Parts: sequence; structure tokens; C-alpha cells
Amino acid sequence: MGGTSLLGVYLRDHLAGSVAALELIARARRENSGNQLGTFLADLHGDVAEDQRMLLRAMDALGVEPSRVKNRLAWAAEKAGRLKLNGSLLRYSPLSRLVELDTLVAGVTGKRMLWTALAELADPRLADFDLPALVRRAEDQIAALEAWRRRAATALREPG
Repeated sequence: MGGTSLLGVYLRDHLAGSVAALELIARARRENSGNQLGTFLADLHGDVAEDQRMLLRAMDALGVEPSRVKNRLAWAAEKAGRLKLNGSLLRYSPLSRLVELDTLVAGVTGKRMLWTALAELADPRLADFDLPALVRRAEDQIAALEAWRRRAATALREPG
């Protein structure tokens, strides 16, 4: 398997991750509608959708086709992830919020690594992409998510 094939696997995996992330952000946004976290998540959804479009453009520039199978599996995995125990069988709980934010921090950290890996390739087909700006945007997203994650963690304190 050549380098281009391995790069294709890598990019398809990140695209699938973005599919799952957008689903997770949309659900968390619905569960937090009417509060400041919901507003933040609405903005984050737009940013992550733009990042996904940039990834698709980079894939196109590199001659890598998306994988419908991986994207569908990622979509289904996000739905299956909702079945985890969260301290409340039928309702959204403070643990749900923390786990979602943990997952988003991990996912955006992976996206930051994607952009840095593409920058390290120094492929001339990506010359029109401002990869350092994409890295900075991911870092800003991580910082904001981490602040929300810390707030969600404090909501788990036991009374007393």
C-alpha cells in the first residue's frame, strides 16, 4: 500500500470523525437550547461544518474520495454512543453534558493534529490552504470546549 493510500485512509477516518462530531454537537445543542452552552454549541457547529468543508476540499485536492461506508458507520456510532448509562435512563443528565464535552475536546484535538500533519506533508497541492490558521482555529475551539468541560465537571459535585 503506497503513501497516497495511507493518506487516504487517514483523511477518510478524520472525515468520518467530523460526521460523528457534527451529530454530537447538534444533539448537545438541542439538549442545551436556551442556555449559554447551547449558544456556544450552535457557533461551534458552524465552525466544525466549515472545517469539514475544508477537509473535503483538501481531500479533493489530494485526489482522495470520501468513504460513504465510514461516514455512515461514524453516524451510527454516534447514535449508539447515546445508549451509555448517564445516571438517568430517560433524560439528559449533567454526566451526559460532561461526557459529550470530553468527547468533543478529544475530537477537536484530533482535528488539530490532522491540520498539523497536512502542514508537515508540505504537499504543493495544499498550497492554497491556510493550514496554520486551521490549527489556530482548532486550538481556539479546544480552549473554549475545555472551559465548558471544566464547568460541566463541577456540576457533578456531590452535595454536602
